Amino acid sequence: MKKARLLPKRKKLIEYLGENLRLARLRRGITMEMAAERANISRTTLWKLERGEANVRLESLVQVLSIYGLQEDILLLGRDDELGRKLQDIELLK
Repeated sequence: MKKARLLPKRKKLIEYLGENLRLARLRRGITMEMAAERANISRTTLWKLERGEANVRLESLVQVLSIYGLQEDILLLGRDDELGRKLQDIELLK
């Protein structure tokens, strides 16, 4: 299986997500150990998520979002698909 290589700009997005996860944890006064235990993941996996490493399972991300009460935020991804709507409207007008 071919491994995807992220462009630097996209890698930066994942790093930003990791930083936001870390800040959410710190705002709640939760240690890494507590967060990893509550999310049922290893401390190493949490550390990788917070560093923005791309090779962490989506399940782990959802587990971490859940302990911060942010699990519904994942539903916002792709919700406002402006380009997709414009392309669809163009087809409807034909």
